Amino acid sequence: MASTNLFENEQAIAIAALVGVVIVLFIIKRLILVRLKAKARSEKSSMSDIYRVLVLSLNAPLNLLIWVIFLQLVKSIVSVFSIEDEVAIKALGIVIEAGIIITVFLFFERFVNYTLKRYRDQSTIVKNTSAIAGGAVRAVFAVLAILIILSTMGVSVTPIVASLGITSLAVALALQPTLENFFSGIQLVMDKPIRIGDFIELDSGEQGFVEKIGWRSTWVRMLPNNIVIMPNSKLSNSKLINYYYPERELSVPVDVGVHYSSDLEHVEKVCLDVANCILEQHEYGVETYQPFVIFHTFDNSSINLTVMLRTREYFNRFFIKSAFIKMLKKRFDEEGIVIPFPITALNVEQEGAASALYNQRHQNQPSEQYQEKPPRPT
Repeated sequence: MASTNLFENEQAIAIAALVGVVIVLFIIKRLILVRLKAKARSEKSSMSDIYRVLVLSLNAPLNLLIWVIFLQLVKSIVSVFSIEDEVAIKALGIVIEAGIIITVFLFFERFVNYTLKRYRDQSTIVKNTSAIAGGAVRAVFAVLAILIILSTMGVSVTPIVASLGITSLAVALALQPTLENFFSGIQLVMDKPIRIGDFIELDSGEQGFVEKIGWRSTWVRMLPNNIVIMPNSKLSNSKLINYYYPERELSVPVDVGVHYSSDLEHVEKVCLDVANCILEQHEYGVETYQPFVIFHTFDNSSINLTVMLRTREYFNRFFIKSAFIKMLKKRFDEEGIVIPFPITALNVEQEGAASALYNQRHQNQPSEQYQEKPPRPT
């Protein structure tokens, strides 16, 4: 009787110890999450986003891990008290192994999904594909967890893996264009040849602003305010010009012609004065840029030169070029610098002789044409 009471007391102590261990583990989990939340709220921490993701990702897996530890302790207590129930012990072992596998995969699945949600505002393609990518990640982790659990239970997973491989191949072949566009979109986001808001020129000559980079296509708003939608695969394989990369500032060449009698040193000085004035006063000019003048061509009626300006972005080049031309024309008039226009010289004597010869031939032609033929002899 005493031994029975002692056995019951030992069981009660073991159960109390189990409950105490579970309570302590939940307290430790709480302290860990509180510490991570404090790190996440710290403005000085550059890893605050990672800490926030960890807090969200660890909550459920830690709860599951505590109950797995509880089951492992129960199994140990059963062995200590020599409770012989092989079926129950084996089932308990399988549940513990499955719990560990599910805990690991649950953490990684939540970490990936919360990371996508956290950073989706920083990338358009992540924002547009976070739901699809999250579902795909969840499905992949679920399949892997099930296969590993079945393998630990002694079930052969080779036929299942083979079936999944054939199914995946069939799906990949059916969705080849979609997958090509999807991975091309990922390539555009990773390499960043274009970004949202960039002004680009397509290989077709069309120009516009990048409106959206989706998981399948990229939207470009043309200057007439219409949208061109291009598949990502075509865009990633085409040649394009990004006028906002690596920076928005852009050089603006302006071609000018002056008379051969002009003083080129004076012309250069006037052009530089006007260029500096435009860059300092115009809202689209770059004040820190040093303009320069290059004389490059002896043309038929002028000496041609190019004045190099700089504007804040490609789309503003028209306005700064227009302002420069107007001010330069005014200064040229004030300084007496002539902007020539094409002149054609005519030789009047040569033109007069040619005209007389033409008139003579024109007058003789009808008389020869309508001259009566002599009658035939009979």
